[in-house]
Amino acid sequence: MVDAKVIPFDDDRSRSGGAQRSARRRAAAGPAVGTAALSALPGQHDAVQAQEVVQGDGEPVEGAQAQEGARCGSWDRRIASGLAFLRRRVTGEYEVDEFGYDKELTDQVLMSVLRPMYEKYFRVEVKGIENIPSDGGALIVANHSGTLPLDGLMLQVAVHDTHPADRHLRLLAADLVFVMPVVNELARKAGHTLACAEDAERLLRQGEVVGVMPEGFKGIGKPFGDRYKLQRFGRGGFVSTALRAGVPIVPCSIVGAEEIYPMIGNAKTLARVLGIPYFPITPTFPWLGPLGAVPLPTKWTIQFGEPISTDGYPVEAAEDPMLMFNLTDQVREQIQHTLYKLLVQRRSVFF
Repeated sequence: MVDAKVIPFDDDRSRSGGAQRSARRRAAAGPAVGTAALSALPGQHDAVQAQEVVQGDGEPVEGAQAQEGARCGSWDRRIASGLAFLRRRVTGEYEVDEFGYDKELTDQVLMSVLRPMYEKYFRVEVKGIENIPSDGGALIVANHSGTLPLDGLMLQVAVHDTHPADRHLRLLAADLVFVMPVVNELARKAGHTLACAEDAERLLRQGEVVGVMPEGFKGIGKPFGDRYKLQRFGRGGFVSTALRAGVPIVPCSIVGAEEIYPMIGNAKTLARVLGIPYFPITPTFPWLGPLGAVPLPTKWTIQFGEPISTDGYPVEAAEDPMLMFNLTDQVREQIQHTLYKLLVQRRSVFF
């Protein structure tokens, strides 16, 4: 009688079952020495390495049998892990923090959706990731551009996928994000929160890496002729928040986002009717309809600059407007200088 194969729901039983299946395959193949590396669970990036199965006389078995066995074990574990993930979703056995952040959903689903665009479409190159501390709070301050806020999402993937300490970026978003259906829920699940000083300070004190783009709609909705020219950074609220929390400020420069939707016009009347900050007109939108909403496949570079320490200032420094102005200007100038340097080094918008 053919043995039935049962796929368990939890990962531990999946691993023990995989070991038993491997033992049965070795017994069926005869005396053998060697193992096959097991593939990573969904959401991880460890490479799958299949070692050669060696016969008793030391001769390697060519190709098919060893590779097929490794693939079968890989898919068994992937299916088991996926079913376990769905079970936790259905039964509610997962955790979210006070802001609505769902780490498991972000790691296994949302990042997996964004990663092909990050790796294959925009081909993002990350520099200076070591400037983000391995532990404790930090405030990343970046330029904002691109007509649609894809730069914030790519920045989140960059920190998530390239930081050696597996840090997660918590972005501060505008009010508009949290009044849009579906987008509101997804933003909360991905760890975004309202761009207010109280929420930002609380996250920083909890040791989170927080991201802010002080240009806001002025940056993301600027015309194509003003690309890579930083807009005002406001009154320096992000600096006072970092000072009160005692965390470093990490300037971040993003090149490539400006050209994904070249904004050549703004239908202001239509924007007011729709209740949005601007209604972009690009060479492809709205002329090509939904097809015009596809971003151009530009080549991106994200560079994190040297952190600016804030722990040397007294507590009352957060109330000093002149200090706020000077530190804000320092951060802005560092980002602008790096943008110009990256633009000089860039060979092409698309390569």
